[in-house]
Amino acid sequence: MITHLDTHATLKTLANIKKHAPGVPVIVRTVDDANLDKLQLAGASEVVPEAIEGSLMLASHALALVGVPMRRVIRLVREQREGRYQLLRDYFHGADDDTPAELDQERLKSFTLPSGAAALGRALHELALGSREVQFVAVRRANGSVSADMADPSLLGEGDTLVLRGLPRALALTEDLLLRGK
Repeated sequence: MITHLDTHATLKTLANIKKHAPGVPVIVRTVDDANLDKLQLAGASEVVPEAIEGSLMLASHALALVGVPMRRVIRLVREQREGRYQLLRDYFHGADDDTPAELDQERLKSFTLPSGAAALGRALHELALGSREVQFVAVRRANGSVSADMADPSLLGEGDTLVLRGLPRALALTEDLLLRGK
């Protein structure tokens, strides 16, 4: 995480991180999103602007205090975050998975392949995801490149992040298969 208030210092730190550890994901905190594109182009995995997070918190308190049901407040805040933070889309979508209706909702799931994962060294087309009721969305390679082509012949490597779509149970079983081969 980089929490400099100075964008120039943040860009310098990002450059050093990308030079010495290009596979390390970096979260950058900023005051606002004025330099969002510049920070993402420099290699930030995610940019979290304080002003937006503070505004979301103020809005949620105001809505709750005027009587808006808490589930609705949480849903509204979650929707704003889903649209803003790529990294957290899966987490917030399933924030209240305990309801039967949520268990039947298709969602995105992303996970990074660790060392020793069963899927390492295999091409995407070898995974037979369709037979598991899961659709491939994209893969972000450890080097930062992104592909949405299931026919991409490149082999999966440690640190690659797969993004899949499906129902929670099918996604969990597929993740287990990709990680453990079961």
